[in-house]
Amino acid sequence: MTAPSTKASPPAARRRRKNNPESVRADILAVATREFSEKGLSGARIDEIAEKTRASKRMIYYYFNDKETLYLHTLEAAYQKVRLQEAELDLDHLAPLEALSRLVRFTFCHHAKNPDFIRLVMIENIHHGRFLAQSELIQSLNAGVIDVLTNVYSRGVEEGCFREGLDPRELHWLISALSFFNVSNQHTFSRIFDWHQAAPENQQKLEDHVTDMVMRYVRPD
Repeated sequence: MTAPSTKASPPAARRRRKNNPESVRADILAVATREFSEKGLSGARIDEIAEKTRASKRMIYYYFNDKETLYLHTLEAAYQKVRLQEAELDLDHLAPLEALSRLVRFTFCHHAKNPDFIRLVMIENIHHGRFLAQSELIQSLNAGVIDVLTNVYSRGVEEGCFREGLDPRELHWLISALSFFNVSNQHTFSRIFDWHQAAPENQQKLEDHVTDMVMRYVRPD
């Protein structure tokens, strides 16, 4: 007699996923990220999001109440992802110069690999940051990255490798701006100047240039 298979059938596996609230919620947020980043808040449709997830339209409303709430949670998830990855850099245990260089390279590479995040930020700017301002989570996450950068900068000043008088928030702005433009204007810049900006060799050059620019900016000489 053949022993019964221990492998769950596809329907059983799907039922387990549907009974896992965190899995369902994560699936909805992943699809919503793509939809909102491609179509904006006004263009995205709950019907289309439901079709592309394991959840029904009714279930989406159960978890997120309405489209604007889903959009807000999508923003929070996007910011939480980048801030958690920043925390894993463990910059406190690195020398200031190495810590800042690692943070700059991480930011550049993260943005390049996550264009959906950049588009979501651009869309939220169209809404004048209205939804972001409603989120205590995003406020605390972004305050945390300034605290980390303040610590790195203060240690650098004490050791004499960073010049005095810089504002960590402005330094964060500089790092973000250089990394953000690489994604936000990639298609237009490439077409205007007939340059394959996204080519790996060009991305590596730009990553090196951005890192070098920031490091030169903070040095005392």
